[in-house]
Amino acid sequence: QVQLVESGGGLVQPGGSLRLSCAASGSISRFTNMGWYLQAPGKQRDMVALITNGGTTNYADSVKGRFTISRDNAKNTVYLQMNSLKPEDTAVYYCRARKGLTNYWGQGTQVTVSS
Repeated sequence: QVQLVESGGGLVQPGGSLRLSCAASGSISRFTNMGWYLQAPGKQRDMVALITNGGTTNYADSVKGRFTISRDNAKNTVYLQMNSLKPEDTAVYYCRARKGLTNYWGQGTQVTVSS
């Protein structure tokens, strides 16, 4: 059973920063890739950033240059460093891990960017 637990969300002013963490139960090296997704109210869930087992990263155009995804295999954790946050970044952020054809999701963490 794979469990993913996100943390680090909260309320931040525009221009501020947050770091999200996704802690997995067991080794993250078993996953093909891991990623962060966001879902705003009434909208679909969209990819924010991905990182493969080999460390290759991919970002949505809207966050390039502002967000950085990274992984710490020793801690079984994936991070999302979010800088220069904008009100439109407000959403629930979910961690996803992919193994074979199966996706595993965390419960999500709320990020609110507001003055």
